[in-house]
Amino acid sequence: MPEAAVSERARKLYSEALVWDDHSGFDPDSKPDLDNLQLWSKSGVHYLSVNVGYDVIDWTASLRNLAAFRTWLQQRPDLYTLVRTTDDILRAKSQGRLAIAFDLEGMNALNGDPNMVNVYYELGVRQMLFAYNLNNRMGGGCHDADTGLTDLGRAVIREMNRVGMLVDCSHSAHRTTMEAMEYSTAPVIFSHSCARAVWKHGRNITDDQIRACARTGGVVGINGLGIFLGKNDISSGNFVDHVAYMADLVGPEHVGIALDYAFDTDQIGDLLAGNERYWPKEEYTEKSLFLPPQQLPEIVETMVQRGFGDPDITGILGGNFLRVAKAVWK
Repeated sequence: MPEAAVSERARKLYSEALVWDDHSGFDPDSKPDLDNLQLWSKSGVHYLSVNVGYDVIDWTASLRNLAAFRTWLQQRPDLYTLVRTTDDILRAKSQGRLAIAFDLEGMNALNGDPNMVNVYYELGVRQMLFAYNLNNRMGGGCHDADTGLTDLGRAVIREMNRVGMLVDCSHSAHRTTMEAMEYSTAPVIFSHSCARAVWKHGRNITDDQIRACARTGGVVGINGLGIFLGKNDISSGNFVDHVAYMADLVGPEHVGIALDYAFDTDQIGDLLAGNERYWPKEEYTEKSLFLPPQQLPEIVETMVQRGFGDPDITGILGGNFLRVAKAVWK
């Protein structure tokens, strides 16, 4: 869709909304070119959750990444705001800065100790999922045996609820997610997951998972990877197919955006080849395309054309995740 095809209504909605991207997809490492975060700023995004670790790497690397990322961001206060509260996000938006918090993809980052939850929270981690594709000591991953939540996993949830960190079920096994959503006393999210009913992939989530998330008061962020959207297609129409499906199933107030966008895709082939257990060949047969943040106005136009109301669109763009963060973060 050419830029000129984005209607005035869609442009106005996008320019006035809080735009929240709940997960970045670049490889969590202390040496990426973080100047690429300007891709989000220039695209009109106001808040981004940056991944600082996942189960593929050693738990100590997550702390090194946090140290490097925090220092880099603090050295650029005219461009970025390190977030502690939701008020920081709204303040950053008014000042033209990109608000940043962090997330962890897998509880191996805790090194088996629930006390680490509070440490990460104090360093800016605001959401953490259970297991990155493969099982760990806390629960099951989506590409492994469908094991449930462990006693250690329950202890971690209790601590996450206590400190105000969002319980995230993306990448995790069906049984683990269902048990976690039942156990948590706070709203639960799937930070970056698509609907399996729209496209059958082991990383996508089922209707009962989507419904259970909504029952907690949570939000599902639609993932922008082509292999999860369908036939490696990152068209706005394909993305909105997942948005519309979930909105019809549980209401638009439980849908958000989490593009999982990576600016370092030239390194992904080597990463996949070296970690085939995490990314099984039968599920990852081709290099995925990534939907970029600059496509978001076109996605808004597509939602307008599909008949979404203005309040629903602004909620999906960011208001829904903001609501959940206000309810959970402390």
